[in-house]
Amino acid sequence: MDNAEFVTAFAKAALDAGACALRIESGAYVRAVRSAVAAPIIGIVKRDLADSPVRITPYVSDAEALANAGADIVAFDATGRVRPARIEELVRAVKAKGKLTMADCSSLEDAQRALAAGVDFVGTTLSGYVGGPEPVDPDIDLIAAIRRLTPYVIAEGRIRSPEQAVTAVRAGAYAVVVGSAITRTEHVTSWFHEAVARAYTKQEGRSAETVLAVDIGGTKTMAALVKGTAIADETLIPTAREAGADAWLEAIAESTARWRGRYARIGFAVTGLVQGGHWSALNPATLGIPDGYPLVDRATRLFDKPVFAMNDAQAAAWGEHKFGAGSGGSLVFLTISTGIGGGIVINGRPLSGLAGHFGLIRGPSERRGPLEDETSGRWIAAEALKAGHEVEAAEVFERARQGAPWARAIVSQSALRAATLCRDIQLMLDPDQIVIGGGIGLAAGYIDEMRDHLKDVAPRLAPRLVAAKLGSRAGIIGVADLAGEGG
Repeated sequence: MDNAEFVTAFAKAALDAGACALRIESGAYVRAVRSAVAAPIIGIVKRDLADSPVRITPYVSDAEALANAGADIVAFDATGRVRPARIEELVRAVKAKGKLTMADCSSLEDAQRALAAGVDFVGTTLSGYVGGPEPVDPDIDLIAAIRRLTPYVIAEGRIRSPEQAVTAVRAGAYAVVVGSAITRTEHVTSWFHEAVARAYTKQEGRSAETVLAVDIGGTKTMAALVKGTAIADETLIPTAREAGADAWLEAIAESTARWRGRYARIGFAVTGLVQGGHWSALNPATLGIPDGYPLVDRATRLFDKPVFAMNDAQAAAWGEHKFGAGSGGSLVFLTISTGIGGGIVINGRPLSGLAGHFGLIRGPSERRGPLEDETSGRWIAAEALKAGHEVEAAEVFERARQGAPWARAIVSQSALRAATLCRDIQLMLDPDQIVIGGGIGLAAGYIDEMRDHLKDVAPRLAPRLVAAKLGSRAGIIGVADLAGEGG
């Protein structure tokens, strides 16, 4: 495909799909594309030199030829390596032709030198390509660092997915260049091939493993036989709140007795804090649990199988990350239901312990309790009662849809507090997305209400809210996968 006909076709297809500019290699291809399109063109020339590692537009004559061929912007290597022509000479030559310049940089120091020389745009093109092992991911930190020097930062290099492009924009990129992920079909195919091969290898290694997954919540317990994302069987057990943890385990064992012999491991997803196999309540109003209850030990002895336990929202975060709404980047999961729980997945790993217990955050000073006590389903029902309506949260949402002012005010206040929490999470963790789940979070119109409360937040600061895809099964699917991997 290395000929003018193909390059021009790629260019026209990219513009038809919404690209705003093109980066084209060689004077001949710039001239061919310029004759077919009106969009801005960044022109480069690539040469392999014996006496310099600089490959991108190394000579002044190259820069001048690109300008003459119709490039609007001429890009060149702006690293501090041995070079045929100084950056200042390249800038002068391009500006003499009435064109703009782009400096392909590898570091913040490169960018500082290029800006001092008068370049118009600074690209992260050469980050990771001037020595040492080549990284896999884009250099988001460099984008953000250069943005502090100039607003005209062009993110380029290893941007292979829309999610990575979004991350670059959030870091301050003025524009994003995508190269191999669009034009190099052999590269794209290899990425998919490697990912699928890894998935099949992993799946085949665990193909015989079925997990008994249990999600103990404040009002009900779900138990299921899970294999990957497939649920072979499931049952719901009311959580007898006053009976205590021993009774809950016994009820689960009795209800799942017919499944014995069909699973190799057990995963527990539970409300509250799990550390070292011990289970504690962080907000007893959600579910009263004895402090430090030995969940893993008691369950292991009762079921006679290996047991893994994790907070339910943390397990759900992993389920959504791997099998649901996750896009491959960092993720925060927020479940808004009887209470508010959360989970965090960073660099492909779920955080455990206290991480993600967002419902326990204390709000403004006038609030005496945790945030979930003034946002979640219990609060919605309590506020309805104060307004003279003895109904559950689901009925409040129905009345709100019918236009009842008292119900709309309650739902709006809950969504405002949840939206404010998401804005704060974005500032603290800067995840690629915040996945919203739970009976309240997924109630009709709730996420839209949250987005409405965030409409005045600057785009770089605004969280990306996404509805959970696994619903009430996110916790059991997530904990089953983690238990199958040995935790």
